[in-house]
Amino acid sequence: MLSLRDRIQQQVFRLNGLAMNDFDLSQPPGDPGLYGPDSVIWQVHGDFSSMLCGGISALLMQMLHPQALAGVWDHSTFREDMSGRLRRTSQFIAVTTFGNTADAHTLIERVKRIHLRVTGVDGQGNPYAASDPALLTWVHVAETSRFLAAHLRYKNPLLSREDQDRYYAEAAVVAEALGAKQVPKTVQEVEAYLTAMRPQLRCDERTRAVLAVLLTMPAPSWQARPAMRTMMMAGIELLPEWTQQQFGFRFSGWRRALIRQRMKWLASGLRWCVRRGGYYRAMQRMGREI
Repeated sequence: MLSLRDRIQQQVFRLNGLAMNDFDLSQPPGDPGLYGPDSVIWQVHGDFSSMLCGGISALLMQMLHPQALAGVWDHSTFREDMSGRLRRTSQFIAVTTFGNTADAHTLIERVKRIHLRVTGVDGQGNPYAASDPALLTWVHVAETSRFLAAHLRYKNPLLSREDQDRYYAEAAVVAEALGAKQVPKTVQEVEAYLTAMRPQLRCDERTRAVLAVLLTMPAPSWQARPAMRTMMMAGIELLPEWTQQQFGFRFSGWRRALIRQRMKWLASGLRWCVRRGGYYRAMQRMGREI
């Protein structure tokens, strides 16, 4: 019979795609993949708790772009299977970050082929294509900026500015392999990029529908519902304040403090339960002790 710790770990793996078993992150021995164990991206993406919080925040931020939203709205089953979408996204991040070199390239090429089929017209009547380099850059920056923000808030607030810059430069490798162009690669460049993108972003009925689906996504068990609610609110509160306001959220000081404290408690518990995540398996492949 599985212990409580192992049952929670199993539920986490069902959420993050590791239970899909399509790729073995522990093989072959010695293959560093795209980055290797001394990279900053292994540190940032290695903490499941902050990554899930950042992933929720990233999805909402991405959906503020009308063309990114249209691609998901027209070509995704998110309304019926939001957890499945999150699992597939999580699997892509895990394999391209921690997987062996061949598997990382295999998944990148698979996603590139999918992107070629994702075309249409957005809610404002403008044509879009998921393979558009500028759109790929937006999706990438929205995602990585939230991952790093979550890491700084809930895992390692002392990560140096130099290592933050290294994270963005390393993460750009996958973005450029997918076809993104002019990818920001430092904290300063990312901040300038997000400021420049603000006039293009909007929150409309469909954006709010994505938020509603995310907030009502079924938990893997009834016991997990409070934890998921905490994670969702922490992901929303992690958004830049101007983004929160577009969604209609305004948090008082005490409410922010409560959300962050609950998330810190949850993150500590999840770290105790999740012992064989992507980072662990990749380090095992490299013969490194954790």
